[in-house]
Amino acid sequence: MTSVLSQIEIDNYHRDGFLSPLRVLSSNKVESYLRKYRTFYLCHNPNFDAKSVLRSKPHLVFPWLYDLVTSPAITDHVSKILGPNLLAWGSSFFAKQAHDAGFVSWHQDANYWGLEPHDVLTAWVAFSPSKASNGCMRVIPGSQLGAALEHQDTFSKDNLLTRGQEIIAGLDENQAIDLELEPGEMSLHHVNIVHGSEPNKSNIDRIGFAIRYISTEVKQIAGKTSATLARGIDQFGNFDHEPRPTRSFDKESQHIRNEALKRQHDVLYSGAKQR
Repeated sequence: MTSVLSQIEIDNYHRDGFLSPLRVLSSNKVESYLRKYRTFYLCHNPNFDAKSVLRSKPHLVFPWLYDLVTSPAITDHVSKILGPNLLAWGSSFFAKQAHDAGFVSWHQDANYWGLEPHDVLTAWVAFSPSKASNGCMRVIPGSQLGAALEHQDTFSKDNLLTRGQEIIAGLDENQAIDLELEPGEMSLHHVNIVHGSEPNKSNIDRIGFAIRYISTEVKQIAGKTSATLARGIDQFGNFDHEPRPTRSFDKESQHIRNEALKRQHDVLYSGAKQR
């Protein structure tokens, strides 16, 4: 399904801060994944919030997602940019149902994740069509090369980000481009690129799975947390390794995920006025 990135594509990534689109999943595979996602998303269990589970490290409770995070179909591409040894620091579904008011404000991930150096990128895998009409990701090419911009926390109820973080200074949105994807395609974007997305004004759900990859050399500045060894070996030990779940959403995997999120919580909300 995939081919190794060419040197031109790698150079373009370092210049622009993103690559898109890249085909990583067959139609049959992504349809199967979408069914699994919807089955869990639509379950009504008073003991847990399915939406919340899918938003934070769901690969720690679903073997099929863990296998996707560690799949060569994705990591073959990522390793050409970050190197052969990779950790998955996090994963999250970003879903906007048809006519959903949810949006992602303009922001830079590097301002909040506490990871150094910035050998960090996100692989955003489309489970459904991701178009301008239903709120696909937008980026400002080359913005990762500039300085970190000042942000503010809004905690807007419709903002899909944890803190509703947004860049304070005005941006020239005329420079932004839409990263439109078909199901089974992915984009890659740098941790410091300015990006966001609009609400879904269409009749088509927009469902994407974001995987946060880091080189094993990267450190969590605010304290040691955990991550998934996605490829190669880890000679640095900057993160504790997270195990593959043996069964979907069983008690053991839920406990492991909850502990991982507790450790990461203080990093994501460091300096926030609201938790």
